[in-house]
Amino acid sequence: MSEINLQDWVGKTEEHQDCLYPTPVKALAAALDGPQRDVAHGAPLPDIWHWLYFLPMTSRSGLGADGHAQRGGFLPPVALERRMWASGQLTFHQDLQIGDEVIKTAEILKVAEKSGKAGSMVFVTVKHSIRSARGLAVEEEQNIVYLPMPKVFTPAPPNPAPAELDWQEPYAFDPPLLFRFSALTFNAHRIHYDIHYATEVEKYPGLVVHGPLQSLLLLGSAQKHHPDKKPARYEYRGVRPLFVFDQATIGGKARADGGDDLYMINTDGNMTMQATVFWRS
Repeated sequence: MSEINLQDWVGKTEEHQDCLYPTPVKALAAALDGPQRDVAHGAPLPDIWHWLYFLPMTSRSGLGADGHAQRGGFLPPVALERRMWASGQLTFHQDLQIGDEVIKTAEILKVAEKSGKAGSMVFVTVKHSIRSARGLAVEEEQNIVYLPMPKVFTPAPPNPAPAELDWQEPYAFDPPLLFRFSALTFNAHRIHYDIHYATEVEKYPGLVVHGPLQSLLLLGSAQKHHPDKKPARYEYRGVRPLFVFDQATIGGKARADGGDDLYMINTDGNMTMQATVFWRS
């Protein structure tokens, strides 16, 4: 059998259709214990809540031991055991609306093999373009990283959040929130709800808070502090795991260029996710 060349996946595309039904929006608002959203036909979909749609409908028999889809298919069959959603960036061209019939085109832009302190790593960059009948609405790049399974948990080096922030607010995570977010995004990765798998197999000290959930909360916090603004571009990057037992804090700081830097901060004062939002002029 010939050796698999991961570069053969670069340029691969797939297309999905969906309808922005109101039920997922109402369900996520309830899961976050926030105000109910306007879900009337034609109401704007909250920014980045399109993650509730275009879900990968992998059958149960098609899942791997970690709960992700078995390797191969659209994403390349990377042999490394651990997979994480590492970072991303989005450009917002116009609002998506409740009731829209939408099309998402995905393309693998890059597959990069690297070496780091954890050993071999593979980064896969996927671009998503989402269109409604009104035209292009959102362009998004997601960076997925594959890593070897560790023998023990090794905390990342300290990366304290800035001391001077314009706003800070505590945020309490709990297992029901993680479970509900996994369900709403059809994400069966067991580190978010299976404590035995998370601690015994992937060697984490507890259940892991989803990177996309942190990213969504950071943008929501910025929008709460700037209710009259709409995002033009949003960038986020996970820098260390956040655990369900952490006493988390969301913080933000204005930038000189008019944007805002955003931080999810754990109990020890270290950043777990950094993000930046740039607003429409």
